[in-house]
Parts: sequence; C-alpha cells; structure tokens
Amino acid sequence: MDLELTGKVALVTGSSRGIGRGVALTLAQEGCDLMLTGRDETALREVASDIEKRGRTAKYLAVDLREENAAAALVAAVQESFGRLDILVNNAGTTRRGDFLSLTDADWADGYALKFFAHVRLSRAAWPLLREARGSLVTIGGTSGRIPIAAFTIGSSVNAACAAFAKALADIGKTDHVQVNTIHPSYVETERLWRRIKADVERTGKSEAEVREWHRADINVTRFGTPEDIADLIAFMVSRRGRWLHGATIDLDGGEVPTL
Repeated sequence: MDLELTGKVALVTGSSRGIGRGVALTLAQEGCDLMLTGRDETALREVASDIEKRGRTAKYLAVDLREENAAAALVAAVQESFGRLDILVNNAGTTRRGDFLSLTDADWADGYALKFFAHVRLSRAAWPLLREARGSLVTIGGTSGRIPIAAFTIGSSVNAACAAFAKALADIGKTDHVQVNTIHPSYVETERLWRRIKADVERTGKSEAEVREWHRADINVTRFGTPEDIADLIAFMVSRRGRWLHGATIDLDGGEVPTL
C-alpha cells in the first residue's frame, strides 16, 4: 500500500532510541525526510545514518526539551533544513515510578517538564508550519493515562494530561486543517522495558522468561508491543488514507485496557 508520504518532512522527538527511533525509521521507509532530536548526539547520528541508507535526508539536533528555548530552536532548525513541516510526533518523555509518598515535587516537575510542557511548547512552535502544510500532529501517551495505577502516579497523570491537551488542540486543528491524534501504547519492547525486567530479575532471582511472563500476565496482554507496531499505525494515520482520524485517542495495547 502506497501511503503517499514521499517528500513529506517529519519531526520525531525522542528519536535516538525506542519508540521514537522506530517511528523515524518507518517514516523514512515510507519516503519521509526526518528531523531527529534527543539528548544523545551519538545515537542520533547513528539513526540519521540508517535513514540516509534508505535514501532519505535526515538532520538532527541534540536538545533537552525541558529547556524553554529548545522547542523554538528545534522548529527553527526544521525551517532552515527543510523549509516545511508535515508531521510532528511528540514522543519524548519519561517519568519516575515509585511510592507516591516518596516522590518529590522535583520528580513531579521533571515529569511534566519533559512529557507535557515540552509537548505544549513544541506544538505551539511548530503549529504555523503544520498549518501551512495542512499537516499532522501525533502525541504518544501511554495506557496509564487510561488506567491510572498507584505505582505510576506521575506517569498516569502526565499521560492523561497529554491526551486531554491533544484533544483540545484537535478542536483548533479542525479550523486550521491540522490533524491531531493521540496513541496510548502499552508495554513496548524498548530499553526502558528491559531495564524494568532486568531489575525484577535481580530483585526476585527469577529467570528473564519468568519475569517477562509475569509482566505480560499482570497486565493481561496478548504480547508486548514493538516500536514498529506504533510506527506502522502512525504512518497510516498521517497518510492521506488515515486523514479522517482526528481528535482520536487510540489504545494500542494488546488488550490491556479493559474498558470501552
């Protein structure tokens, strides 16, 4: 299926590894040119090289999106490098887990700084380019925003806030012809998941296979997701074929969320 994305320009945050890397590579495979960003310049360089091997152009800018001026600098780099922006994927962000009574104000502020306010600032800075291109914005949240849990109070709150923000932005998008949607992934095979599994292996003395199966059964999913699962949905979503998807929040979760 030709998604007709050749020549489109996409900005993917957190694209040095994990979901962001998978999204960037898939969009390049579908014909997009990419602006990559994250804090690990070496990793970004490697992803850019992989994209250029696919025959597409890739630029990168290593920034910390917690910083107030990072979003403007990133959009300026897109404008200078490509002169347009068709797709923005707000993916960057991680939040601390743990006992609510042990989490500090600094933990909460850091969680919102990277995965909420960074999305807000970047969406605002990129909006004129997206409006001009009649482009698409995709927010990556997480299923904890739909089923909040005590061990993940910060992440649950931030993911719900990201989805609410995107829903409100979609209202503006109807006037400005910018498509806006949210994806809530469940557990995905990334370095972050591996760190959790490794920690549980060390804590419990169980094998990796046993720990992985415990996590899978605990959230009652068919399997863990892959970055490509999210990337394939995004590629369809931002294509002409997926354009009627607007203001949606999609649980891409292997059956984790039990409610309608």
